[in-house]
Amino acid sequence: MAAHIAEDRINCGACEPECPNEAIAEGEEVYPINPAQCSECVGFYDHFACQAVCPVEACLPDPAQRESEQTLYDRAVELHPDTTFPPLSNSTPSHFRK
Repeated sequence: MAAHIAEDRINCGACEPECPNEAIAEGEEVYPINPAQCSECVGFYDHFACQAVCPVEACLPDPAQRESEQTLYDRAVELHPDTTFPPLSNSTPSHFRK
């Protein structure tokens, strides 16, 4: 599932430079997250980078955009063709681990 920015946002922009996929962009009233570019930081971090820096905890998983680990990993690989990623089993973010 892609991340999204919840209603209680403050439009501060702290999340934008943290996204490894450049999925977050400045909007008129909110920084929207493009779900086609969001890989939930799979392959980069073991957490949502946007969520880690959000001062009001407004960057959240979007239950309307549920996607498999493999789909998110494949997206990261597609978005960064010049990057060598560790195998999926070594890069699974903590929010996927059971």
